[in-house]
Amino acid sequence: MPLVECVPNFSEGRRLEVVDALVAAVASAPVHLLDVSSDPDHNRSVITFAGEPDAVIEAAYHAVRAAAERIDLRAHRGEHPRMGAADVVPLVPLRGISLAECAALAHRLGQRIADQLQLPVYYYEAAALRPERASLADVRRGGYEGLVEQITIDPARAPDAGPASVGSAGAVIVGARNPLLAFNVYLDTDDVDIARAIAQTIRASSGGLPFVRALGLLVGGQAQVSINVIDYRETGLFEIMEAVRAEARRHGVGVARSELVGLVPQAALFNTALAYLQLPPETRRQRLEGRLGDVTGDYRDIGFE
Repeated sequence: MPLVECVPNFSEGRRLEVVDALVAAVASAPVHLLDVSSDPDHNRSVITFAGEPDAVIEAAYHAVRAAAERIDLRAHRGEHPRMGAADVVPLVPLRGISLAECAALAHRLGQRIADQLQLPVYYYEAAALRPERASLADVRRGGYEGLVEQITIDPARAPDAGPASVGSAGAVIVGARNPLLAFNVYLDTDDVDIARAIAQTIRASSGGLPFVRALGLLVGGQAQVSINVIDYRETGLFEIMEAVRAEARRHGVGVARSELVGLVPQAALFNTALAYLQLPPETRRQRLEGRLGDVTGDYRDIGFE
């Protein structure tokens, strides 16, 4: 059966009862809940689930409805940019389904949100109906507050579906994309200007690393370079971390730690190890768990006493 992943980002990371309600909304459909990640500084939660296409669409719709009922963006504050209570709802093809088919599912989900919840909907990435809306950053530019001002007066800000008006739940950005890595690097300084300078240097839109988007934020009193890796196969985590370290040294600071938000493909981490150790790509065939799994069907990690 086709297998689709959905990774909705919600504008709530502090009120655990709201996050629990969002998780319950997802669980109301027959999908597999894979991960829940909340950040109080970003004031944002990411829920990852997977299943058959119809079930995923059902779960996503119920989660968007729960978010719209419980999150008021007029009172929301957080470090991360946002345009809606259910800010971004991407569909990711995992097995037996194409990116184009996921884009069609995104349109189906978006139209249901527009019709039944009366929320403005914008499509991005592979589901974009306009070239200028392919990039999430371009769709979300100006955030919720900017959209409130512009949606009724600027034709360029008209939604792809739903009303051209904004309420307390904002808008929903629905799309289809390949796996994305959310990777944050914390610097050993509270100078957010340094994080912003590093982000500007490494992101693709400024002529930096391909398939990399980055912002400089202040999180928990620490400067953070918040990074989205659009295609880890083209630009890996090792290359990104080396670039951040080099820029940090240039500014006279160091890297304190890093984190991954949500789930990542195993290949992204294995590729990082290969790059660091300067091993050839064919080393992938030397994974003990992989070789055992091929002959036994059991791919679990091997634990040693």
